[in-house]
Amino acid sequence: MSDVVIRVENLCKEYRLGTISHGTLYRDLQSGWAKFRGKEDPNARIGSVNREQLNSTNDRFCALKDVSFDVRQGEIVGIIGRNGAGKSTLLKIISRVTAPTSGTIKIKGRVASLLEVGTGFHPELTGRENIFLNGAILGMHKGEIEQKFDEIVKFAEIDQFIDTPVKRYSSGMYVRLAFAVAAHLEPEILVVDEVLAVGDAGFQKKCLGKMGDIAKEGRTVLFVSHNMNAIEQLCTKCVCLQDGRLILNSSNVRDVINNYLFSNDNSQKSSEWVNPGNKFINPWFIPSAFYLADENENKIQGSVGNKSDVWIYIEGEIKEIDPSLTIGYAIFDEDGHLLYWSFQTDECEDKWVVLKEGFNVIKSKFPQQLLNQGIYRIECIACLHYRQWLYESGHDSPTIFINIHGQLSDSPIWITRRPGILAPVLQWTKKESINK
Repeated sequence: MSDVVIRVENLCKEYRLGTISHGTLYRDLQSGWAKFRGKEDPNARIGSVNREQLNSTNDRFCALKDVSFDVRQGEIVGIIGRNGAGKSTLLKIISRVTAPTSGTIKIKGRVASLLEVGTGFHPELTGRENIFLNGAILGMHKGEIEQKFDEIVKFAEIDQFIDTPVKRYSSGMYVRLAFAVAAHLEPEILVVDEVLAVGDAGFQKKCLGKMGDIAKEGRTVLFVSHNMNAIEQLCTKCVCLQDGRLILNSSNVRDVINNYLFSNDNSQKSSEWVNPGNKFINPWFIPSAFYLADENENKIQGSVGNKSDVWIYIEGEIKEIDPSLTIGYAIFDEDGHLLYWSFQTDECEDKWVVLKEGFNVIKSKFPQQLLNQGIYRIECIACLHYRQWLYESGHDSPTIFINIHGQLSDSPIWITRRPGILAPVLQWTKKESINK
């Protein structure tokens, strides 16, 4: 396998739906005896479908279908996809929690997993005892665990509770200790599911930084998350699953994220608008197109980084020149709050765009690193200044959407969505001479 530490080949995982497990052995035997005698299942829920009426294809669920990919030593691989795409199932197979139905998976090295709150912990044991238990499971000697013990406790920030049974821990304390154990006991492969979302923002940043350090040491990380900022900044490779199938696998993390976000976006939330059947008609200005484009005038589809060069284009025909004609756009957040207006008359008069009779194309550069992560609605607006609205915001104006994610800041600590609507990157300086 050379430097390949995980090789997944034609992996499939199939589950049978509702065939066993009513919660107790007695009920399972009761249902089995009724089925043997051809009687109705006494434990079936009211209104449930008789399983004998289902054909063989309907009582099985494929969580993974022919998934194949390689992971190399030192890579941080982000695994993304919608809920139910098969991400957690894949991690459970890699962690040997469950077995595949078909296909093979080859792993080189020890695997430490953080799949859900409490995984690998015995609730009756204390935090201290669980640290030694997990180390032993990973094949470490007592002396090796003792060398790491203080570092684990310090990272988890649970010093005073280390000798308390973990069943009394909050979910946040559970996660802090579980991640600290998994990250510090030096596994060759660290597997982390979305469980980090349980922790507070400060601890999440601390964990993401630790995963980066692990990769620099030559170890491998598999990371499932719905936080696209964290995936983009942390991961060197990205895998996207959809309905149990692998649809993208690339070291171009941004392209995979863009494809995922755009494919799951509302089809009506387009970044391009064209005048449908000359619907927008008036004696002065008739818009024909309204869209987003990059610095090379290529139309943008999907999400954009907050640091990207994005231009808002407005195309249309001016039927009659009027000195008060003003064209621009209004932008709203996801809750419908107006963030700002902008017109071609914003600057001093000698810098105004000169409009002419006939076809015009005007553009404005979208502000970089101002807005927060999210989807924003942009409406084309136009008026005869202080006289008459031609296209008023909120009144069936031409509308497009911009999906902003990532590149909120160059700072290593702002890799998640920042509080508030705006997320401006401002310069700070220090006054060197202070007169008291």
